[in-house]
Amino acid sequence: MLVLSLYFQMIVIVFSYIYFANFNFEQIVVNIMDQIILVAFVMYVVVFAGSFLVMLQQLSNRQKELEHYRLETEKSKKQVLELISNRRKVQISLNDILYIESLSDYIKVHTTKQTEVISKEKISVVSEKLPKQFVRIHRSFIVNVDKIIRFSPNEVELDLVQLNIGRSYKQQVLSVLKSI
Repeated sequence: MLVLSLYFQMIVIVFSYIYFANFNFEQIVVNIMDQIILVAFVMYVVVFAGSFLVMLQQLSNRQKELEHYRLETEKSKKQVLELISNRRKVQISLNDILYIESLSDYIKVHTTKQTEVISKEKISVVSEKLPKQFVRIHRSFIVNVDKIIRFSPNEVELDLVQLNIGRSYKQQVLSVLKSI
């Protein structure tokens, strides 16, 4: 940005010299020189300020991207979902989860080992803890994308279970499933 602003300032100075070359310097009033210098300075400040604002915006965007990436890598490293079930802390391997079902203020986690874990948490809170391999397909269901056998525009099939895709989630779910 500094190079660009210096380059722009040099252009202003060169055009000022060309402008003054056509006149006799004895007839030029000192006031005009001050005005040209002022215009060059103002143009330099405007370019510098604009470049600085663009740089701040890009820095802010990069920080948001880095924070999002950090959160996603943190979620994927965890490899377990920690819940409290029957007043005990339970850890469920993410690879073992087929789907999570909402039961109002409770959730039921269905696993590949044919076990079910019930916990007093909301599905929206659990959804934030899970990595990208889990997709919310309905207000009552979150599925493990790796465990989907088949899918259609209206439902997904997981190991002998068919779950409906909610209307409000349909576009998001289909875009995720088609990218697999």
